[in-house]
Order: sequence, then C-alpha cells, then structure tokens
Amino acid sequence: MTPPVIPEVPEVPVQSRMPAPPEVPARPEIRVMLADDQALLRVSLAALLNTEPGMRVVGAAQDGAQAVDLALELRPDVVLMDIRMPGMNGIDATREITRASAARVVILTSFDLDEYVFSGLRAGASGFLVKDSPPEDILTAIRVVAAGDALLTPAATRRLIDRFTATPPTPADAPEPHPSRLRLATLTERERDVLARVAKGMSNAETAADLVLATSTVKTHLTNLLAKTNSRDRAQLVIFAYESGLAV
Repeated sequence: MTPPVIPEVPEVPVQSRMPAPPEVPARPEIRVMLADDQALLRVSLAALLNTEPGMRVVGAAQDGAQAVDLALELRPDVVLMDIRMPGMNGIDATREITRASAARVVILTSFDLDEYVFSGLRAGASGFLVKDSPPEDILTAIRVVAAGDALLTPAATRRLIDRFTATPPTPADAPEPHPSRLRLATLTERERDVLARVAKGMSNAETAADLVLATSTVKTHLTNLLAKTNSRDRAQLVIFAYESGLAV
C-alpha cells in the first residue's frame, strides 16, 4: 500500500526585526521675535528661547517702529512686545502687526493687567506676560499663543470682564451704534448663548455643560464666532461681547 502524499507547507521567512514604527512628524519650529527697549531683557529672553527645542528667536527690536518693520519682514509666529518704548509704543506696534500679518502678539508688562494691557488686547494682542514671570511660564505662553489660543487664564479673563463692566456700554439708542452691535445681529441664537458664556470666563467644558451640548459643538460655535466677529481669539471675543452690548 502506497503511503499518502503529504503536501509541502511553504516556509514562512522569519523576520529578523520588527517593522519600524511610523515616523512621527516633527513639530514645526516656533519663530519668535522680541521687542523691548532694554537690551539686557532682549539678550536674556533670546538666551532662554534659543536653548529651548522647537523655538528660535529670529529678530529683536528696540522700539515699536522697528518691531513693525521686522515683523513684516521676518514673519514670526509670536512677538513678545513691550508696551513702554521710545517712539512708537507697543500698543500701536501691536495694532500694525496684527493688521498686516498672522503673527500673534504677547504683551510684556511690569504690572499685572494695568490699563496699557487692556489697550493692547483691544489692539489685537493674544495675551499678556508679566516681565518677571518664571522661564517655564514664558515658554508655555509662547506655545499656547503659537497654537492659536489666547493667553488668558480664567482668573485673568474675569478681571478683564471686571474692567469692561466698570465702563458703561454705548447706549442702545446712540445715533451711531458701535460696529460690534452690527456684527452681533449676524449671530445665531446659539452663538449668542456661547458668546455670553465666553464673556463670563467659562471654559469650553463649562459652556458645554451649561448649555447641554457636546464640547465639540461648542468648539464649532467658537470657530464660527471668531469668523463672524472678526476676532483673533478668546480675548477678542470677550471684548466684542461687551462692546456689542451682549454682556453687561
């Protein structure tokens, strides 16, 4: 009797090593520009930032006019802007830079939320830093602003709100309504609900819980609000809410 033929099983090659994991794209470098009339501060900040992976100082200005010229030439991602400088001050420079470029401006101040800071926020700044902030706070602030977020903690937002509530809004029957009131009319009812809570200093999660919405839905409304109100970030939305009369 002939034994049965057993078919040959093809040999499976043994891998000598595991497949290489997919490459994780490197985070883009954050280009930072400094604007301060104090040479020592410029040098100190440059030394700090240039030793931090993923950050590089691309230029430094000693007054506002030079800051505008450099920002338009170098196109930095973030500008650290002093307020009190000879010639053009930091507020006017911030206004020019944010109008003409996508750079995010962080106001540098010696005083916590002084009057100049509010003017800087109105001019388009994305937040503020006290000059004697710890190095880790400065690095975090740059990353936050470069990512497109406003550099305002809930406590700072609430103090910003206190500042606006101390100034009576434009009367509703004023002969020439503030432009913000005209843009307010373009918002949906739900967008107004979300904006009102932003003006109270509520986070996305708090807003979602209060309105019984998904956090992703709140983020979508915020994106629409930024576009419709011509605001750069959350800080500008707070200002818009009070200038338009929505928040009082």
